[in-house]
Amino acid sequence: MIIPNNNQDILISAPSSFLLVGVVSDPFMLFIETTKEEICQFLSQGDIIAVSAPEGGEIRQALLLLELVRKWHVPLIVLPSGHMGSERIRMVVSAGNTISMNCSIQRGTHPKQTLICSSEELAGICLTVVPGGIQVTSLPVCAEISLLSDDGIPDRYIP
Repeated sequence: MIIPNNNQDILISAPSSFLLVGVVSDPFMLFIETTKEEICQFLSQGDIIAVSAPEGGEIRQALLLLELVRKWHVPLIVLPSGHMGSERIRMVVSAGNTISMNCSIQRGTHPKQTLICSSEELAGICLTVVPGGIQVTSLPVCAEISLLSDDGIPDRYIP
């Protein structure tokens, strides 16, 4: 399935979790901070930023997190594997032109922006930027896709 890029945020929701996807409108350098290095990743216009909420939560919180990265270019912080703080992270962010959902990685500890922690119910989904939109593959039957209005309310469902 290809979702046309019309600059609306996309919500992929399942019964107990969700993924919020936004498109980069102005190119910028995303800084990813680890305990050992600073990774600089250039995000082009049309790339995507994803916020995964493996346990669900408020869409508004995910929208704020998305805007902190997309508009204000807040750096991402990666915790070392096994860090006790990862258990308290409820939402995680990834950015690039391809992002895959994976339920077997620890939240907040993965610097590769091609992967993002997800719930089991959304694991396996892959988002890829293609000409004119975002290709979504391996969408589970339990998931529903909707486009969000400017105020963060699901505006239109995509069958």
